[in-house]
Amino acid sequence: MQQYGLKFLRIIGQIAVLYLLSEIGKWLMAILHIQFPGSIIGLVILFILLITKTIPESWIASGAEILLAYMTLFFIPVTVGIVNYSELLSWQGMAIIGIILVSTIVSIVASGKTTQMVEIHLEKQKEVQMENLEETCFENIQQKGGA
Repeated sequence: MQQYGLKFLRIIGQIAVLYLLSEIGKWLMAILHIQFPGSIIGLVILFILLITKTIPESWIASGAEILLAYMTLFFIPVTVGIVNYSELLSWQGMAIIGIILVSTIVSIVASGKTTQMVEIHLEKQKEVQMENLEETCFENIQQKGGA
């Protein structure tokens, strides 16, 4: 039973660290007059701290996992709030949904095409390297055979 209590306190502490970083981001946004969400600035700070190993991943892993597991619950109030704006659900809403669908399809296609182009480029590089290697090996064999 004591283990569960300690685990619970550790998770609460990790969530507190994540919340503190979010608040630091909001504070920096207000102080520096940055036109960017403070929570995103907090995530950038977290990213930098994780990359530089200032904060080990184990310090926030369980708390972040819990937050991600229950993330959909955080969006329910927003979804319910949309019902108050009937114009969003009318023609304007259909236009917004259409734009979202088209932009999603365009980004998927663009990502796929870009990935294919990179893959083709890498295959060509590999073929050129293999040809160069074969030529070098052939030249070495000819030189040793002629010596």
